[in-house]
Amino acid sequence: MKNRHWIMGIVFSFVASLVSCGGGGSTTSQMVSTLAGSAGVLGALNGTGSTASFYTPFGITTDGTYLYVADTGNSTIREIVIATGLVTTLTGTAGVPGSTDGPLATARFYTPCGVVTYGGNVYVADTGNSTIREIVISTGTVSTLAGSPTVTGSADGTGSAALFSLPYGITTDGTNLYVADTGNSTIRKIVISTGTVSTLAGSPTVTGSTDGTGAAASFYHPAGITVFGTTLYVADTGNSTIREINLATGQVSTLAGSAGSSGSTDGTGTGARFNQPTGIVTDGTGTYLWVTDTGNSTIRRLTILSGDVMTVAGIAGALGSDNGPLISASFYRPTGITLYSPRFFISDTLNSIIRVIQ
Repeated sequence: MKNRHWIMGIVFSFVASLVSCGGGGSTTSQMVSTLAGSAGVLGALNGTGSTASFYTPFGITTDGTYLYVADTGNSTIREIVIATGLVTTLTGTAGVPGSTDGPLATARFYTPCGVVTYGGNVYVADTGNSTIREIVISTGTVSTLAGSPTVTGSADGTGSAALFSLPYGITTDGTNLYVADTGNSTIRKIVISTGTVSTLAGSPTVTGSTDGTGAAASFYHPAGITVFGTTLYVADTGNSTIREINLATGQVSTLAGSAGSSGSTDGTGTGARFNQPTGIVTDGTGTYLWVTDTGNSTIRRLTILSGDVMTVAGIAGALGSDNGPLISASFYRPTGITLYSPRFFISDTLNSIIRVIQ
């Protein structure tokens, strides 16, 4: 198995290199608070609120009762009761990476980065293993849906015949999974019922920012991905842009930001600037996208119809863990973001805490 620290370095190269792994609209009454973990305290402790600890959590998702967190540094999947802030380890063992399928207690993961939940299952982009895993909560079992552990590649196919390269973001429309295959700079589609994988957009290992259809389009290490209706939205991290993909046609276009030009400017379309955005989620109405602008340590809001981008929380370049009103709150390289209206939940990665905007 590859050295764990080497894998963590690759994972963090998409985020840590930034230093040189109903509630659409914001109001002045909204506040930022910490749901779980203690800023700067790394660990794997279960507990309630600040007594729990994480190790650089990345992806986050919710079923409305629980949050599920890819606790990347620990190679585990954590579960948080939203109502109480109680944190437990759902599966995986902290500090023991691997690729074992089976019961929750004995399954192993390798620096997982992405999670999404649907129909009582949790799907995981197991980044270090370059696989997509399925957790069936009702039976307490983990299996590998697609990919082959530690074997990287870009082959389309079914189950273990398909290959990925450091997949990061994952989302679902209930029938298919969509994966930001970060190392390949492509967007992949998996039919959940069969495990059949195809490449939806981009061309393996070809990096760029070209808009176009299918393989004619190019990305640069995309990380975040979300779906609403027949449109996929992608945080194209290396390009510092937000892209959209029409699922009916495969057409890729740039919604906001300018490829190769990073910054923190609020504005419209190509007039706005991001700094390696990582997480993205819709507001559930198709009106707004919320983005963790990781390099700026801010939370941005994008109006889909107009392309208007505004900063709603955090101050660009001001690293910290301050809670309070949106305008004065601070983050430290946030990555994952999810919504259970009217609250947004954020993996504040380098603080190793889970934050809430409500």
